[in-house]
Amino acid sequence: MTRVSELQQIAPGTYAWRPGQDGGWGLANCGLIASEGEALVIDTPYTPALTDEFLDAARTEVGHTALNRVAVTHANGDHTWGLQQLPDAEIIATQAALEHQCLEPTPQQLAALSRDSDPEQPLGWYFRRHFGQFDFSGIRVVPPTTTFTGRHDIEVGAIPVELIEVGPAHTVGDLIVHLPEQRVVFAGDIVFAGDHPCHWAGPIERVSAACARILALDPEWIVPGHGPLMNADALRTHQAYLDDLVGQAQLLHAQGRTAADAVRILLKEGRYPGLGLPERLAITLGTEFRHLSQDSSAPDLVALVDKAARVAWDIASADAPTQ
Repeated sequence: MTRVSELQQIAPGTYAWRPGQDGGWGLANCGLIASEGEALVIDTPYTPALTDEFLDAARTEVGHTALNRVAVTHANGDHTWGLQQLPDAEIIATQAALEHQCLEPTPQQLAALSRDSDPEQPLGWYFRRHFGQFDFSGIRVVPPTTTFTGRHDIEVGAIPVELIEVGPAHTVGDLIVHLPEQRVVFAGDIVFAGDHPCHWAGPIERVSAACARILALDPEWIVPGHGPLMNADALRTHQAYLDDLVGQAQLLHAQGRTAADAVRILLKEGRYPGLGLPERLAITLGTEFRHLSQDSSAPDLVALVDKAARVAWDIASADAPTQ
């Protein structure tokens, strides 16, 4: 599939970069704020090559303005592993995002899983399908240089920018980027558009609460972490999905069902038609069931992806034509 990335102006001095392909992992949206000779980058893509593509488009817009500040919405690699391409930049994130980096699989581990795992088994098949397109070689994970808790306000030229901590939600260290005068919010992975989300920290109620906090800011546009731009009505629809998922998880957990049972039941019901990557319910519900069971141990991220891979494998097997 051919990707066509795009840097789209959505308000004065405000741009969203979309990598041009939906329905998969790793291709995250990024942002650029530019005003009066200053700039702020919001997140970086998954790999150096993708990051250079984004930065080339950004530099075309800002000319000689230095790209020397980055706001990081959370610590997942698909939003941070391009930071090494901006070696002199101030990198702003929540303190919790800095602490979360140690839980992430390293680029080397992800490359090994994509390359060396058994393609005849669900996890190896799934990693090749979704991560095999990325070149993770030579990536150096770069930590934030400036961290905060709660809220951190900055100015980019004449544009005020509010960095608001909303985690733990998708991860432990989420923030959103609010531009009050532009009426734009960069939501990071608090919001996914078009696909089921994969939430690692939870509980889901906190993700929904973060969506409510975004809506209270009265934005005209919301830039999700993945997928097309959204307006407030679209975000309300996404929030309703999250709230329904909470209710279903609580009901099924009270019945003594496992997270895997819940995934099978909801998929069999066809409860959420139109959303892609249904296997990611295994991740979000796995996270939710840990909270419902009061399990405070650190999640095994690869084990959660393995559960999703098994669901995707079963769906693909069921859809495969018979001989």
